[in-house]
Amino acid sequence: MSYLIKPAGYKGILNLQQTELGIKKIKEFFQQNLSSELRLRRITAPLFVLKGMGINDDLNGTERAVTFPIKDLDDAKAEIVHSLAKWKRLTLADYTIEPGYGIYTDMNAIRSDEELGNLHSLYVDQWDWERVMLPEERNIEFLKEIVRRIYAAMVRTEYMVYEMFPEIKPALPQDICFIHSEELLQRYPTFTPKQREDAIAKEFGAVFIIGIGCKLSNGEQHDGRAPDYDDWTTPGEKGLLGLNGDLLVWNDVLNRSLELSSMGIRVNPEALEKQLQETGSEDRKKLYFHKRLLNGELPQSIGGGIGQSRLCMFYLRKAHIGEIQASIWPEEMRKEANVAGMYLI
Repeated sequence: MSYLIKPAGYKGILNLQQTELGIKKIKEFFQQNLSSELRLRRITAPLFVLKGMGINDDLNGTERAVTFPIKDLDDAKAEIVHSLAKWKRLTLADYTIEPGYGIYTDMNAIRSDEELGNLHSLYVDQWDWERVMLPEERNIEFLKEIVRRIYAAMVRTEYMVYEMFPEIKPALPQDICFIHSEELLQRYPTFTPKQREDAIAKEFGAVFIIGIGCKLSNGEQHDGRAPDYDDWTTPGEKGLLGLNGDLLVWNDVLNRSLELSSMGIRVNPEALEKQLQETGSEDRKKLYFHKRLLNGELPQSIGGGIGQSRLCMFYLRKAHIGEIQASIWPEEMRKEANVAGMYLI
């Protein structure tokens, strides 16, 4: 079900022409900084992959991929990607990327089961990245180091936007806060996961929540995560599980938190076995991706995705992702948004 947040008195700071220029400059500047920070080379990525190979991202395991038959392959089915979490790791192996280096790409996806609103669209555009790591880097401090590097690129990009448009004042703190999802639960025991995210993001301005997918002390997950890419069962620190997380910032325009990135250290064969068993997904072991991983053919890696439209939405102080990207919206939402000062592309 679609849902529209209508900030009182909202009016976009930039006109359409300024917005388009801002989007262009942000995307050029940020990806160059991301590439330099993490030593990533840009590669070309697929829009679709063959169904049944275990390559597509399963997200929470419930979202349906858009599929179509391929005439020249005897109507074998292809799937529009949800993201490239597993494809990137295969590519690291095929390109024989050295430890300490990696790849990034423009990922374009269609997620037909999204609940449409200010932050969610049918169309998803991300910078998907993946970097080869050493086995001894499989720890929480290495994860935090990579998060800090990504966040540093975000802070620099915000200042670039301020230089272009002085009326948009920088809002990000210089440092990002780290907290485990279990610690967050203990901090706000009566809140829902979304309320906990809003509270911690408002308090610190920018936060990385560790441990997405693992069971918390209340028997629930903070949020869902597929069992075959991020490692959410290996202990990180203080005996708490998880070598992954989500990066959120506080969004003053919508008066709520905004998730900009999901990332983590990827499963090794041991973690994959454990997570497949824990989620009752052991049948995936026979799939192409999982076979190669369990056979030790894929490098250990860390990776994630960074939302391009969401990043632009935050920097340009827009209230709806449809002010940044062209997509399909319910006609009623489009009318309501227009009345509320949000002009959807």
